Amino acid sequence: MKFVTFESEGKQNIGILSKEGVVKMSDIFKALGKDEYPKDMNGFIGMCNESLLADIIHADSLELTQISMDDVRICAPIPYPRRNVICIGKNYSDHVKEMEGSPTAIGSERPESPIYFTKSAWPAIGDGDAICSHEDLTSQLDYEVELAVIIGKGGRDIPSEKAFEHIFGYTIVNDVSARDLQSSRKQWFKGKSLDTFTPMGPCILHRDSVPFPPDLSIESHVNGERRQSSRTANMIFGIPEIISDISKGFTLIEGDIICTGTPSGVGAGFKPQRFLKKGDIVRIDIEGIGTLTNHVK
Repeated sequence: MKFVTFESEGKQNIGILSKEGVVKMSDIFKALGKDEYPKDMNGFIGMCNESLLADIIHADSLELTQISMDDVRICAPIPYPRRNVICIGKNYSDHVKEMEGSPTAIGSERPESPIYFTKSAWPAIGDGDAICSHEDLTSQLDYEVELAVIIGKGGRDIPSEKAFEHIFGYTIVNDVSARDLQSSRKQWFKGKSLDTFTPMGPCILHRDSVPFPPDLSIESHVNGERRQSSRTANMIFGIPEIISDISKGFTLIEGDIICTGTPSGVGAGFKPQRFLKKGDIVRIDIEGIGTLTNHVK
């Protein structure tokens, strides 16, 4: 099951993606006889339990109005995250290797434990939206395809064997980065938090839609050229370990977004380096979730 945030007739809604189009969540709740319904994805995630999900699956068989994809604009599934996006650095061995000796790298050794940082997304942008080049601030604009985990049930000190219970689903994030800002500031936050630097979407794939932990193909393309290609099973630290480790002494909340790292093939990893420029089109693909495409403006 795929959940989306979308705009139709000048209003933003959440819904379920179907073969024919999109079904409004409000219509589903009304069909279930519920007077109140969530106004955004964070609200839905906060109330979505197994019983509600079973009702929604049943409602999917009802004759509800389908809005054609031609009549909607797909937004980031969580345009305004409740707090900063949590990111894992250096979580694919081939990416660690490609950054060895790179002038824009902050350390090049394989990590012995997960490396965390956050990036601000206010808002996250959606499929088809423009990435601002910020030419006055950076000349080293880069892309990173990442599988993002959406937390569905908060918690602290979560055992790895119970990590699955705390996941709502998965989406795609392009962790856009200004490499020169990273290297000059000696940390990641500023270079990854400029406006439009968090393309996200096109949907949230519910956790039950794929085996756990997910082993999905993950790719990026720039102007039609494949740059990154791997599988999520190649992470150094897998999703159960990440959730368990980061939640030690730290409470995860519903709607938290955890980006799990990127494989090799980023612009900074090429010799010579191949950064994005105005007019470039970046397409991100993760198996089962879909495609996230953005252009540089």
